[in-house]
Amino acid sequence: MAFTCATGKHRRPSRMKRTTARAAGVAALTTTGVVGTLAAPALAAESAVEQTGFIPVISTGDSIADQIDAQAAAQKQAAEEAEAQRKAAEEAARKKAAAQAKEAREIKERAAREAERKLLNSYVAPISGSYVSTGYKTGGAVWSSGSHTGVDFHAASGTSVQAVGSGTVVEAGWGGSYGNNIVIKMNDGTYTQYGHLSSIGVSVGQTVTPGEQIGRSGATGNVTGAHLHFEARTTAEYGSDINPVAYLRSHGVNV
Repeated sequence: MAFTCATGKHRRPSRMKRTTARAAGVAALTTTGVVGTLAAPALAAESAVEQTGFIPVISTGDSIADQIDAQAAAQKQAAEEAEAQRKAAEEAARKKAAAQAKEAREIKERAAREAERKLLNSYVAPISGSYVSTGYKTGGAVWSSGSHTGVDFHAASGTSVQAVGSGTVVEAGWGGSYGNNIVIKMNDGTYTQYGHLSSIGVSVGQTVTPGEQIGRSGATGNVTGAHLHFEARTTAEYGSDINPVAYLRSHGVNV
């Protein structure tokens, strides 16, 4: 006995036919590249796979767009953080360089002040490489006071005479028996005198420093030959003399 399959517009297709049709539809999508595009590795994790028995069918939702937005936001934040770090590093480097420059200036200024302080407080002999030829308080009729009020340094006429320390010139000119002479008020309040000069190279009111040339030795005034007469005093006036050798030695000068 044979059976025939009744046909009619209300009869549902068999299960086999429905499955075959769905598989054919998926195959068509695959051919056009739609499913192939969605099945890329980057998107596979976000996709759901439906097994039909023939070909996997893939469906996607809004999670892909959300992931892309999140990645873009993260990249933007990372770029902003990197730029902030770069600016912070530049500012730190600028501040460090400024601090180093300031420190270098301060060190230089301190060194200059120290050098100036040493210069102002240093002393030298009135004639370099010379020696005392007539000592302090040596007696004799050649001195009106009866004794030598200073010391004589051996020097040929025209030898450079220098200030023994820092001070201000208070007298520069003719000094009677001293001939051409210079008197300097030292920074420590004492006075030094340089007599019998052949020439004077400073003027009253001028400041001088240790070793600065102030004149040249000679034989002017009451002398028997060229030399430098040097005195140390407590005032600018004659008669306030103190031992010039002891004075120089107290300031570190070896005479």
